[in-house]
Amino acid sequence: MRVGVVGTGAVGGYFGACLSRAGNEVVFLARGTNLATLKTDGLAIESEQGDFTASGIFTDSYDELADADIVLFCVKATATGEVAMRLLPVLKEDAIVLTLQNGVDNEEILATYFGKGRVLSSATYIQAQLREPGVVRQIGIPPRLIIGAIDSSGNEQVLKTAGLLNSAGIETVTSNNIMLIKWKKLLWNVTFNPLSAIIESRVGTILDDAGLSSTAERICREAIAVARRAGIQLDEDAWKEIMAQGELGRNHETSMLQDKRKGKLMEIESICGFIVKKGKDLKVETPVLEAVYCILKEMEKTTGKMVKMH
Repeated sequence: MRVGVVGTGAVGGYFGACLSRAGNEVVFLARGTNLATLKTDGLAIESEQGDFTASGIFTDSYDELADADIVLFCVKATATGEVAMRLLPVLKEDAIVLTLQNGVDNEEILATYFGKGRVLSSATYIQAQLREPGVVRQIGIPPRLIIGAIDSSGNEQVLKTAGLLNSAGIETVTSNNIMLIKWKKLLWNVTFNPLSAIIESRVGTILDDAGLSSTAERICREAIAVARRAGIQLDEDAWKEIMAQGELGRNHETSMLQDKRKGKLMEIESICGFIVKKGKDLKVETPVLEAVYCILKEMEKTTGKMVKMH
């Protein structure tokens, strides 16, 4: 099967490499020094399950994705609309788009371009980072995906996609309520990502400090209140599960922390802003998260200047 990876960072790089190793033809869309290294040396995966180097087509041309049967959509949420617009005229009409992104708002954006039946969603559980150009480092428990359709018309494609991923050694299960799963993932992200970016440290630092741990819990409770008002079927004490999951990832450097360290724009809107704004719409107060959101927005001004300089 011909697979496209749009956004060859840690997540896209790892899963695309696994699919390539399994014998699929994979086109990796990348740019800059990362692309240059990939063209020369291939894609190196450093993993606790074993190291390997994946081959494939490494390019910055969207036209190379014209024959893709499925696209792993792995760009930052800040670029979803722009990238989808560039993909639309290139992809085959029956090509599937599987988003592996953070947040719960990308699916709606992608559906406006490709239609609900072609868009699949995934809750992605992986601890990985682009250690240097062309090198993805994965740590912790084996990566796992939960995938599902955002519309019943995509149910058949879910089964086919799960089969493809599992055959490549990627643990993948399906869900009939993928957006509930995605909301639970968003709860983890909003609980730990913002604070880790602000203090520039791993999840464990938050858990080990009484004040930070309490702040994380309050953020999580606020997010749960918004989700419940929005009709998501979550228990009020779901925060206990999220905090317990934090223990499993205490050595994890969150995606927002990684972006900040690299001088990249953080996914502030998709992880924090979405919940703050949804709370205002639904008349649910989120004072702690809103304060953290405002701090991150101010920090982003400096990051934005750095991005423009490059």
